[in-house]
Amino acid sequence: MAMYKTLLTDLTDNILTVTIHRPDKLNALNKDVIAELGEVVTEIYDNKEIRSAIITGSGQRAFVAGADISEFMGLSREEGQALSAKGSDIFFRIASSPKPIAAAINGFALGGGCELAMACHFRLCVTTAKFGQPEVNLGLIPGYGGTARTTRRVGKGMAMYLCLTGEIIDAREALRIGLVQRVVPAAELMNEARRIATTIASKAPLAIAACKRTINNGAHLSIDDALELEALEFGTLVDTEDIKEGTRAFLEKRKPVWKGK
Repeated sequence: MAMYKTLLTDLTDNILTVTIHRPDKLNALNKDVIAELGEVVTEIYDNKEIRSAIITGSGQRAFVAGADISEFMGLSREEGQALSAKGSDIFFRIASSPKPIAAAINGFALGGGCELAMACHFRLCVTTAKFGQPEVNLGLIPGYGGTARTTRRVGKGMAMYLCLTGEIIDAREALRIGLVQRVVPAAELMNEARRIATTIASKAPLAIAACKRTINNGAHLSIDDALELEALEFGTLVDTEDIKEGTRAFLEKRKPVWKGK
């Protein structure tokens, strides 16, 4: 694994843990973090040893407390658009990764931190976590996909409420509206994230990737088109070595050995 200035990485048992490490800034996203997240996402795509990944924050206070707003000062319109586009592109690559990426949210997930969490495929958080899109308090809107993903995660009405009020919500409310999938005590966060990642990593990799594609792409289609997409992906999988191995292992009452072929 590469060495990074703002990220800590650990690859154990085919699970890559990525820790955003700016504890003195509550892990705020600056240009270095964004650039290095782009590099580590490329590693996730390309490294065959990585079956799944977890993104978390350093320390006990924050996952990512937002963007580093000091970098916004004095930007031109063109520079602002380029900054937003770069972050959005990297977060889109996270969302589109064929390998599952979980967010283990250990504290504040505000602004860009909430956007990063929403780009991940599922989210676990500690009981003390806080979420919000407070950009309107700075005279801005979310710039890394917050308006689009909040709408898709929690619905248009709740997205309007969160983005227009800038209100910060707690873990219980985040779970109620579907922003996160699990809330656990702080001491259990990483163990639970690894347990889920290990479970997913034990499944057929082609099936995992196809399931992700079908859910991601089908969410924006009509039900008829989504069902057609599902049938196409299903048909592709039935002609793979993995399904033959999976069915043999089931009949022989043993664990399958996946080849991703």
